Amino acid sequence: MAPATTTFGSLNKMNFITRLSALCLRKSKMQHRHQSNRRPAAPLGSRILTDPSKVFEHNMWDHMQWSQEEEESAKKKAAENSLVKVQWEDQDKYEREASKYWNEFYKTHKNNFFKDRNWLFLEFPEILPEEKRQELRREERSSEHRKINSTNSFSHKNEMFDEGEKYWKKNYRGGSTAVQGCVYNKNQAETLSENPQGKNCGEELDRLESFPGSDATYRILEVGCGAGNSVFPILEVLCNTPGTFLYCCDFASGAVELVKSHSSYNSAWCSAFVHDVCDDALPYPFPDEILDVILLVFVLSTIHPDRMQGVVNRLAKLLKPGGMLLFRDYGRYDTAQLRFKKGHCLSENFYVRGDGTRVYFFTKDEVWNMFNLAGLTEVQNLVDRRLQVNRKKKVKMQRVWIQSKFQKPLLSLHNPEETTKRHPYK
Repeated sequence: MAPATTTFGSLNKMNFITRLSALCLRKSKMQHRHQSNRRPAAPLGSRILTDPSKVFEHNMWDHMQWSQEEEESAKKKAAENSLVKVQWEDQDKYEREASKYWNEFYKTHKNNFFKDRNWLFLEFPEILPEEKRQELRREERSSEHRKINSTNSFSHKNEMFDEGEKYWKKNYRGGSTAVQGCVYNKNQAETLSENPQGKNCGEELDRLESFPGSDATYRILEVGCGAGNSVFPILEVLCNTPGTFLYCCDFASGAVELVKSHSSYNSAWCSAFVHDVCDDALPYPFPDEILDVILLVFVLSTIHPDRMQGVVNRLAKLLKPGGMLLFRDYGRYDTAQLRFKKGHCLSENFYVRGDGTRVYFFTKDEVWNMFNLAGLTEVQNLVDRRLQVNRKKKVKMQRVWIQSKFQKPLLSLHNPEETTKRHPYK
């Protein structure tokens, strides 16, 4: 990239690290009351409401626990707004013309509707290659020593990448063998060499024509990229990392054009393309099993529930063995679900907005089942409950999201269509 772009990327990276340091310092001082035992420590989720009288001092409170009364009230509201269903003819129209509604959305809002997802690296450090994560950690330590004279904050800050590091160190350290662009742990090498299918992977790759990112060693795909609110924060960090490449797709052509026309878009590091993930017959512009990370953030909820499993199955095939799928989406009884009026419900927990776009509200059991059926293994699967407040209007909103990480086994003999595993939570 040009020197100006390099400088810009470095400055943004340092700003990112400085924000991490400040957030981690707050983490060291926080009380853990009301914090979920299953949620990993992360700077983004460190504001705990311990004094209800101070609820309007901040815009968001993390790790909220609902009372039984709140849970029952939410269920009642969802049942009430689901009584009147959208007519079948209209439901069919919303399915057939889904891309049209999203194109109209981006034509109206362009890139002004969603904020950039600068929280991605806090919750999903696995987006970054191991070397880049180690580099950021070293720079964090250096920055922390200069600015913060507190050993406590340092210990809490280091927790940020721990969950991703445990996974990564286990699977990728200690030497590896590259086959079809996939990295296999040394311990798997002997088994791999005895597998005829694995033995021919390199030959098959040689026969493939060149594709965008073919020379990269670390590849990321964001599904449903929209106007680039995840794409550009990722590129700002990865733009100076050799061997990395970012793919991003959306089935709204207007969204893809917004990404390509952005001043930070560079085809040397990124390839944006129009793609309908519901169309199994539609090929991707790269071969299967080459992706290290798939980012699926507030996308699956826009797809008809009957088609979700097929989408997840197809995406799982794109991952390298050991690759990660990172998921975040709307959870059951989120404020957005409870605000729907009667007549907007398409089917159970699936609604249409006034602009024709649709949204589904998940439970973590549903998420686990989908990814397990696709042959992926749970690394993280949690309910993220937060209290969002409008301080000016004195309004409280209970937000619910599902955040998950699923890994493709290093050597998978698993057939998604034949899965009969029982759910571990049941």
